[in-house]
Amino acid sequence: MEEAQQHPAVREERNSARRRLKGFGYHLVGYFLVMGLLVTINLLAAPETIWFVWPGVGWGGILAVHTAYVMGLFGGG
Repeated sequence: MEEAQQHPAVREERNSARRRLKGFGYHLVGYFLVMGLLVTINLLAAPETIWFVWPGVGWGGILAVHTAYVMGLFGGG
């Protein structure tokens, strides 16, 4: 069925899902870009002390919650 013929509620739910997925994509790309930068800084500035793991785990936990939300596992997604 064409999108123009769909019920308005179905169209709105589809648009909402697209927005959630787009936001998740931005979050994921940002995570990998920033973590790549932090790993580089850590290994160049102080390779004897590995600290990049801590922001990676912290932000990774938040990213996991965002993933669950986008998948509709909780939060009314």
